[in-house]
Amino acid sequence: MGKFIAGIIFTVVVVGVAGLLFAYLGHMPVNADAAPGKLETAVAGHAMDASVERQAPKASNPIQPTEENLLRGMLIYSMNCAQCHGEPTRKASLGNGEYPPAPQFTQDPPDMPDHQNFWIIKHGIRYTAMPAWGKMLSDDDIWKVTTFLGNWKKLPPTVKSKFETGQ
Repeated sequence: MGKFIAGIIFTVVVVGVAGLLFAYLGHMPVNADAAPGKLETAVAGHAMDASVERQAPKASNPIQPTEENLLRGMLIYSMNCAQCHGEPTRKASLGNGEYPPAPQFTQDPPDMPDHQNFWIIKHGIRYTAMPAWGKMLSDDDIWKVTTFLGNWKKLPPTVKSKFETGQ
């Protein structure tokens, strides 16, 4: 039984060292214009979701979805987020060229709870192009963007019209 366990440990160590050498010697692709593989997408996506779920404090959104707050959230989104995550007035976004590609909210609006969206916006996501906006925006402004994102599919007509026309 001891030799069997030693064999497992040896195999794990050899595979780990081989993986490190593979990366260290430059064999791991680093180009941003390749599509992520299925395994990478599944593992990284699950890891990000689990990490955000674990780390994001379960706080209630203090911002009410009033027209004024939604318009302010839309403005902040348009100025800071739309370049990567898209908006109705732009067909292409910078986020399509990132690795992994940034979620395109015009096709797939965020559906995470507000406290998780707030945490992602404030702290960013490592190994992606998502910055930590908490270093540049106030919590109040981040909550307004969060409120806008959380109401993306049910914006009041005036906010929706301004967003769709870029005004």
